[in-house]
Amino acid sequence: MRFLALIALLLSSALYAQHLGFDRNQYPGDSQLAALHQTFAFTGYWLNNPPGAKANTWAGKRAVIEKAGFGFLVLFNGKSYAQLKGNEAEELGSADGEAAVAAAKREGFPPHTIIFLDQEEGGRLLDDQKAYLFAWIDAVNSGGYRAGVYCSGIPATEKGGTMIVTADDIRKNAGDRQIAYFIANDRCPPSPGCEFNKPLTPADSKIDYADVWQYAQSPRRPDLTKTCAQTYNADGNCYPPNIDPSTKLHVDVEVAKEADPSNGRMMK
Repeated sequence: MRFLALIALLLSSALYAQHLGFDRNQYPGDSQLAALHQTFAFTGYWLNNPPGAKANTWAGKRAVIEKAGFGFLVLFNGKSYAQLKGNEAEELGSADGEAAVAAAKREGFPPHTIIFLDQEEGGRLLDDQKAYLFAWIDAVNSGGYRAGVYCSGIPATEKGGTMIVTADDIRKNAGDRQIAYFIANDRCPPSPGCEFNKPLTPADSKIDYADVWQYAQSPRRPDLTKTCAQTYNADGNCYPPNIDPSTKLHVDVEVAKEADPSNGRMMK
């Protein structure tokens, strides 16, 4: 009976095994990596300037992050619809895809690392957005790396009442392209909010093909997080264990199928 109980415990542990990660626009600093690694298996890593930033403070930090034990979620900030409208969206997508590959090489990420394009705008993608996105994916895949996309998994209501999920819209129109999906859904539920001890999988995002699920954001979005507001700090941000909120080192939080979801480690 004790043997059967042990087997049941091991199976339960395997079933609920999870790999947590964080991302933030600003590099947290070398001195914070050890504390963060107590909670997180991987970290987001920007290849270019994050949204709204004028510089990329992650540049040149791959080796120190890997030495600290982290896996990677490699990110590339794409263009907004406002930047694409009236321009050659497909050409811009190809150029940015090539830039992502060049940056990944420069940062020391090995071939076949998955690079996730940050598609911030949700709902059904417009023609220019799709042209840009798929050209970017083709350029990354043909450049020796693998393409992924960060996009919304939250249903949006269109005029007429039709419900659309950005991730589903991309997948439906992607043809035979191989794409990894980093899903954003901080709505509570399915998100538990700023929690670090609940057993979660990417499929709990309600997108069964998700590879990574971002389930908490800093600051929290009040309209989506009313039922889990108590899990966030009083300032509305999410702070991990072992991090003093006075440092303002708030994070977005993810769960992935693997401890190195981009397969970006050099040391195997």
